Amino acid sequence: VLLFGGNGQVGHALQACVPFAGRLNVVTRRDCDLTDANSVRMLVRRVRPNVIVNAAAYTAVDKAESDRETCFTVNATAPAVMASEAAALGARLVHYSTDYVFDGSKTTPYVEEDPTAPLNIYGVSKLAGEQGIAQAGCEFLILRTSWVYSNYGANFVKTMLRLRTERPELRIVADQHGAPTSADAIAEATIRILNHVDTGRWVNGVCHMTAAG
Repeated sequence: VLLFGGNGQVGHALQACVPFAGRLNVVTRRDCDLTDANSVRMLVRRVRPNVIVNAAAYTAVDKAESDRETCFTVNATAPAVMASEAAALGARLVHYSTDYVFDGSKTTPYVEEDPTAPLNIYGVSKLAGEQGIAQAGCEFLILRTSWVYSNYGANFVKTMLRLRTERPELRIVADQHGAPTSADAIAEATIRILNHVDTGRWVNGVCHMTAAG
C-alpha cells in the first residue's frame, strides 16, 4: 500500500492500524512534491503498489482563495495522476474527499446522488479531484467525510479545548451542521474496505463516510 499524506490526521491514524504493519510505503511532503505531477508519477512507478491511499490534501480553506494554483495542483492534478498510474498498474485507489463539494443549503443529510455545488475554491478543487479520478479509468473509491479530528495535528475540537482555557467566553458560528468524525474511525473503515479487495466485494464509486450523530 502506497500512502500519500503520512503526516496528516488520517495518514497518521492509518499508520497506527495493526493490519497495515509492514505493508505501508508512507509518503510525506519530504518524499514527494505534490505540486509536481512528474514527482508523483515517478514515485508510483517506482513503488508499483497494489493499492494507493491518498490522504494528502490542501486543506487551508480560506488561504485557497488566494492560492488557487497550489490548491488545484494538490487537490485535483495530483489525485488524477495517481489514478492514471493506478490504472496503468491495475492498482486500486482510495481517496478522501469532503462535504465542501456541496453548498450546504440542504436541510437533511446529503446522499451520494445529490448534485454538487461547491461554494469556494477548496470545494471546487476537491470536486475536480473526484472528477479526475473517475475519468482515469482505475478502480477507485472516493470517501467523502467531514469535520475530521484526532489527537494529532490541528483541528476544530483541539482548538476549542485550547480556547476554553484561554478565554472566559467563546463566539462561534452556529449556522453550520455536521458530524465530527475521528481520523481513527476513518482509518478503521478504510482497513475494512481494503479487506474486501480480494473478495470480489469491491465497488467503484463515491461513498459518504462520517460518524453517526
